[in-house]
Amino acid sequence: MVIALSGHEANDKNLYDDTVNLQSALDKISLLGGGQVLLKEGVFYSGPLKLRSNVHVHIEKDATLSFIFDLERYPPVWTRWEGVECWAMHPLLFAQNSHHIILSGSGTIDGNGQPWWNMLRQAKAEKRSVPIHPVELQFAALNPGYREQPSGGGGREIQFLRPPLVQFLHCSDIEIRELTLQNSPFWNTHLVYSRNIHVVNAQFINPHEGPNTDGLNIDSCIDVTIEGCSFDVGDDCLGLKSGAGEDGLRVGRPTEHIKIQGCSMRGGHGGVVIGSETAGGVRDVRIKNCNMKGTDRGLRIKTRRGRGGVIEDISLSNCRMEGVICPVVLNCYYGPGGPTSDSPVFSLTPQPIESTTPRMRRIEISHLEAVDCKAAAAFIVGLPEQPIEGVRISDSSFSLSSDRSVPSSEAAMYRGLPEPRGRGIRIRNVNGLTLSRITVNFPEKSNELKDALLLEDGVSRYQFFTK
Repeated sequence: MVIALSGHEANDKNLYDDTVNLQSALDKISLLGGGQVLLKEGVFYSGPLKLRSNVHVHIEKDATLSFIFDLERYPPVWTRWEGVECWAMHPLLFAQNSHHIILSGSGTIDGNGQPWWNMLRQAKAEKRSVPIHPVELQFAALNPGYREQPSGGGGREIQFLRPPLVQFLHCSDIEIRELTLQNSPFWNTHLVYSRNIHVVNAQFINPHEGPNTDGLNIDSCIDVTIEGCSFDVGDDCLGLKSGAGEDGLRVGRPTEHIKIQGCSMRGGHGGVVIGSETAGGVRDVRIKNCNMKGTDRGLRIKTRRGRGGVIEDISLSNCRMEGVICPVVLNCYYGPGGPTSDSPVFSLTPQPIESTTPRMRRIEISHLEAVDCKAAAAFIVGLPEQPIEGVRISDSSFSLSSDRSVPSSEAAMYRGLPEPRGRGIRIRNVNGLTLSRITVNFPEKSNELKDALLLEDGVSRYQFFTK
């Protein structure tokens, strides 16, 4: 069965509200056992929508599903927000406890994020750290323990819990094909506690200045394939997460069996990013044949004491990175959203190993070409009490940029570590490092320190093979 709907000309959006018609079509298709809702040419203006099982939403090339900004229309739902289960705003397009859902077409889903971003920027300009507005006070009352919950910098302290553009929660057998998803209020597309997901040839677009506008976040999900997708966003392009701190440990659901291939990343803080919410663990991730240009980092694994979880069996092969700040970052001193630099969280001396002490092991990188690296060739820093175990980099080349405007300290967003002494491969607290057939090239006329390897404290079982 197909229900076809036609949109409006792109006039004043205040003239239209298609929410009731759209939701009615989605519900009808599901109740009848499945079928397609076809959005034909034009703009569809909507409040939040719920997707249900066995529904295929196809958005044609010249059609746009455009969401209306109105705080009162996005009521609280119990979900996961920045790694913690809590009440947060209803996602713009939301599926929960559902299966066999397809989003496809050459059209666009637009979250109209600008007013959401402006509200957060205003709060930051006022240097606010407490809820003030009615919607913030509402969520503060619903989430009484929010002050003790970890934050990734998205606004938990003021309880402005903005919605993602698309969220699948406790779902299975999901496909997203070819669509352009853009201008999300918060994260663009968020897959949580879901499995059997295929995302192919989709475009995730947010302005570079959009706060916390990650492209695609895979959060405690199993069996996910992302292929042929493009990302150009304001934060991490493609993120893998599994919950933060004690709450993530309580839930205990990993992200695992992930395939990422043939994707392109532009802009954003990282190309493929793991963390910093890692409590449930992230394992068996295969990244290959991807191109990253102008992202702050390429492969970026970020965690710290208190985040917890095991990150293991991660591989990246046959990728190219150009103009990135640092192509490879394995960072156990990730700073944003954390305490001050003098906290034990960022201590250089060993701390007690606890349930929230993260562990990183078996990371393999091969056939990587990284050119025009701005700040460093690589940043590999573990904890003194829990070093990174088993890192292998082979058949790869790193060429440092002649542009020195980005300092070496910008290679990773860290706290508590001393200033780096060069732009080579920084290594600290690593057990079992193998570098095989790699080159690190510096500009010929540069008078900088040209040490390819910057060995610091706590490095053991180190091997370097030139052939």
